[in-house]
Amino acid sequence: MNTARDEPFVARAVGRRLTVLGSTGSIGLSTLDVVAHARERYGDHAFPIEALTAQTNVEILADQVRRFRPRFAAVADPARYGELKAVLAGEQVELGAGPEAILEAAGRPSDVVMVAIVGAAALEPTLAAARRGATIALANKECVVAAGDVFRSTLTASRATVVPVDSEHNAAFQLLDFGQSHAIDRVTLTASGGPFREWPRERMRHATPEQAVAHPNWSMGAKISVDSATLMNKGLELIEANVLFALRAENLGVIVHPQSVVHCLVSYADGSTLAHLSAPDMRTPIAHALAWPTRIAAPSLRLDLAHARQLTFEEPDPERFPCLRLARECLDAGGLKPTVLNAANEVAVGAFLERKIGFLDIASVIEDTLVSQGNGGWAKADDLAAILAADAEARTTASRFCRRRAA
Repeated sequence: MNTARDEPFVARAVGRRLTVLGSTGSIGLSTLDVVAHARERYGDHAFPIEALTAQTNVEILADQVRRFRPRFAAVADPARYGELKAVLAGEQVELGAGPEAILEAAGRPSDVVMVAIVGAAALEPTLAAARRGATIALANKECVVAAGDVFRSTLTASRATVVPVDSEHNAAFQLLDFGQSHAIDRVTLTASGGPFREWPRERMRHATPEQAVAHPNWSMGAKISVDSATLMNKGLELIEANVLFALRAENLGVIVHPQSVVHCLVSYADGSTLAHLSAPDMRTPIAHALAWPTRIAAPSLRLDLAHARQLTFEEPDPERFPCLRLARECLDAGGLKPTVLNAANEVAVGAFLERKIGFLDIASVIEDTLVSQGNGGWAKADDLAAILAADAEARTTASRFCRRRAA
């Protein structure tokens, strides 16, 4: 129960104007669930919505517009604009379509921008939100991986704040004592191990998209679910942690924790290890990010350790899950290597979901793309044009390798 002393802080937190980029995906839906709960708890004024965007799902976006009354709504696919306009005829909302409209949504005057767009497509909208100094609730790791130096320099120049939403990075954000960075020995991100944690490689060779997206603990979109199955998700998270928290590669690690209850471990020089625990429910880090530095009530599942009974940990297997090794190598190499890694992974995962390549081909396509790029991956990655060019070239190369494997 809130005390009178807490009420001004909560009122200030829930009074923030919110933009949700990618409102019809898994994270976007969970974000609006948190908003709906806040309005039930704190009043209809909680988290007024500035803008909502979707990739193609006009039906869900229209329902969200009617329910949450944003000032602006946009669909990334310009071919769906007519449909969006027709279904929302008579509603008091500005509408847009295409990449420019997504950038407009990111640049509109909201206090918090939830970045829930999947993949590198989030890069330019995230930078647009950062340049105006918004608080960015970041649920997209790919834009940080692809453009880490540009992302970091933009934040420094604008003094924008990033509160990570990925459960592991949100946990690290809460555990890290940034005033004593000299005392941080190691940050360990946990991985569920995905649906193939105990599968031999030969069985994984025949894994289907349906099996790969059937995550044992989390409800996520298809792309991130496949990344979890390959452990690339954890590799990308290592690179993201390096960028967000300015941690050296040697101070970052991964451990497999099948129960998905412990999300991050931070070890300090005095021998202390702090752990962040919560039930596997993305509404917990979302609520934290939306209200930070205040905490608000959320509709999240509550952790019951007596019910959990046992928490286990094991080392990841780099032989069965080579994507984690590839990501670690790109983290160590720096430059444009992470950009190429991310682009090749997006292409390979897309090809797998379309049944054009096999599950084990994902890592092979990524490695072939990295090797084919050669020393170009060592180039500096502090120029957005160079990053976008490297991303485009890597996608072309990865697509060629996918076609070879599909032939």
